[in-house]
Formats: sequence, C-alpha cells, structure tokens
Amino acid sequence: MQIVLPGALPDPREARELTSYLQNAAPTLVRWLEQGRARTIAADPASSGCTPHEQWLLAASGFKPRKEQNLSAGLAPLWLQQPVADNTSVWLTELVHVSPSRDGAALLPARELAITREQSVALFESAQPLFADSGFTLHADSIERWRLELPAGFAPQSASPALVSISTVNDWWPQDVDARPWRRLVNELQMAWFEHPVNQTRYRQSLVPINSLWLFGGASAEQLTFGKDKTSDAQTHDALLAPATSHDWGGWLAALQQLEAAVFKPLAGGPTPGVVLMGTDRIVEVQPMPWGQWIQWLPGSRLAWRKWWSPQN
Repeated sequence: MQIVLPGALPDPREARELTSYLQNAAPTLVRWLEQGRARTIAADPASSGCTPHEQWLLAASGFKPRKEQNLSAGLAPLWLQQPVADNTSVWLTELVHVSPSRDGAALLPARELAITREQSVALFESAQPLFADSGFTLHADSIERWRLELPAGFAPQSASPALVSISTVNDWWPQDVDARPWRRLVNELQMAWFEHPVNQTRYRQSLVPINSLWLFGGASAEQLTFGKDKTSDAQTHDALLAPATSHDWGGWLAALQQLEAAVFKPLAGGPTPGVVLMGTDRIVEVQPMPWGQWIQWLPGSRLAWRKWWSPQN
C-alpha cells in the first residue's frame, strides 16, 4: 500500500522552518519517514508539461515518451475512458474556465468546476456543429474530457490542465502557424458558450462558466508499458496541495493534522505503508524497511530523513 501526498514537500528553506512542527502535527507520518528508505526523483514541470504527481503516475504506468513528445503526452491514453486501438494517438480536451489575469490568462481545470453529466452533454452537443468541416473530430469520452482527432501534421506539445492552472495559459498556449485552426476554433467555441443555457444556469448558481477547452496528449496506449492499474494500491490525498501552492503554511499544517487523524493514525497498527511525497520540483518515495522500527535506534538514524526533507543544496 502507498500513501501519495501531492504538496507534501515544501521548498528546502520553508521545509527547515516547518520541521519542528511536524512531530506535533503528524507523528505517525514522521515515524514512517524515520523508519523508511527514501529515494528522491527530480521533477521539472517546465520540460515535462505535467505536475510532479502526474509525472509519478506516468512513471508508475511505464510511460515512454517518443522523441518529439513531452511527458504530459502520456496523460491522454492514461485518462481515456472509452478505449481505442493501442497504436492510436490519443488527444483529450478538458472542459475548463479561462479568465484574464495579471499575467495574461488563468485556467481553472475541470476538477474545480463541479461539472454535471447533463452540462457536459449539452455543451458537447452545442460544440459538434462548430467542429464540422474544421479538420478536428470530437468524440464524447467522460464528463470532464472529450477525445479529439487532430488534422494530419498537427501535433502540438502542450501541458496538463493541472499544470496550466498553477502557471499561466500564456506559457503553454500554442502560437505557431500550425495551431491557427485550433486557436480559431477555440475562439468560436468561447463565443458560442458565452450565453449558453448551461453557463446562464451556472451564473445563477454563483458558479464560474465552462467557457473553453484545453488540448493535451498525443501518445498511444502502447506506450504505457505497465498498463493503467499499477497504482491500484495507492491512496492519493491532495489536501496539502492547495495550501502548499499558495504558501499558506498555517493551512498546510492544519491539513496535515487532519490527515494524521483521518488517514495516518488509523493505519498505525498495521503494516507500514510506503509514502510518496511531492513538491514543486521533486518527488520522494519512502519505502518501509524490514526491521525499520529497530534501525531507527541506530545513532543519527532518526534524523536521517531531514537530509532529504530540507536539503542544504
């Protein structure tokens, strides 16, 4: 069993300041860190096009990007609900909200929009006429994402909606000539959805509109060499991610205390789970060691985890 914790690794300076609070906030987690063997994996969202959590999921599925692909290309076949041939390049479009921001444009991903099946179906039906004769073919797949067939020769490198939501649309919006038909289609879609009944209802419910699509993917299922079920024994808890992203460390500690009570402490009497902690640029996998409860009594061993928790360089 693995406990996966996005947002659990503050940057080194902040981690050092938080170390003294960890024992009180999450003593069970600290004990697992003391008794385990850690492996640090570098993460570079700017080149991978995905968050560290998504990088870990793709690694667990054995994804191998091709030379022209970034890592996020594998998310489309990983998340696809309706199967296609294993050698088919899979592109997904996620229903999102895009709004102006100080840095250009900000994106809210589907998981933050509370999209209903009825809303997704209605927007899909309204989008279909716009896609006719555009060179793009739209297929229903799930409530939050639709599959898209792209015109020949168009295979942009993009980023996952989750990564774009914590950076900026302008960093990832394709600007080359080949992307012109896609940009034009998205603009037409945004205008068509501006007064769509779905969004009029969402306005009345004080919800932001679903006003755009975000394209990503390009890989095929045959590039997932371990398949999709490798992480079936993993429990992901993302309560730390939002306060870590906003550097709200008081809120982060409060969320950690809640995880201690609801998740960590109830597991304390059973087999020690593996723990996967994620920050902005690294992932640390902590695996339980045989006789770990005895190893911790060796000189200095109880503090060894602090070297990777808050590295000095």
